[in-house]
Amino acid sequence: MPGNMLSKGEVFVIDTDAASREQLSTALQQSAYDVICFADGASLLSEAKARMPACVLMELPPDRSGLDMLRRLREENCMAPVLVTSANGSIAMAVDAIKSGAADFIEKPFRTHDIVGRIDAAIDEFAQPGTSRQRWLPGCEPLTEREGDVLEHLAAGLTNKEIARRMHLSARTVEGYRAGILKKAGARNVTDLLRRIFGQGASTQV
Repeated sequence: MPGNMLSKGEVFVIDTDAASREQLSTALQQSAYDVICFADGASLLSEAKARMPACVLMELPPDRSGLDMLRRLREENCMAPVLVTSANGSIAMAVDAIKSGAADFIEKPFRTHDIVGRIDAAIDEFAQPGTSRQRWLPGCEPLTEREGDVLEHLAAGLTNKEIARRMHLSARTVEGYRAGILKKAGARNVTDLLRRIFGQGASTQV
């Protein structure tokens, strides 16, 4: 981190590729973050017990063991936003990652400056008051803050990519939130979901 800049906090980076860790570390340090890199999840968990990072950037291995790591981080009361990266991303994996506590799902390869922007956005949102707000759909399980935001954008007719740009998320992450909304609402697709909402004359409530 440049010596004349105040630290924006620590970011934990877990990635099995040394070159990728170095690249991410350099970009984050240039953006005024302190960075601690890890080659495996066990060492990250140990460090997370002793200190609270501002954000965690975690590579998800092909065997999906990283999902267990996500859940364990939450069990250890590490409440910092966790961004997940993967070279083998799929919609199903993105949905599972979000259900396990990820704030964003980013497919590799990626541009490091995009990652920095995503981390900035995740930390800013985490710091906002009222992030525990929930929205309700008639007769359904309450939506999370982000699910509610995604639903509002869907109702406005935005595509996944447009929503991703508005919310500073990846399209896969938006797809994951959308799938969660549909499941909670018991809807087959977005058209079915919106038909139910507007057909009942109801809207999401904060």
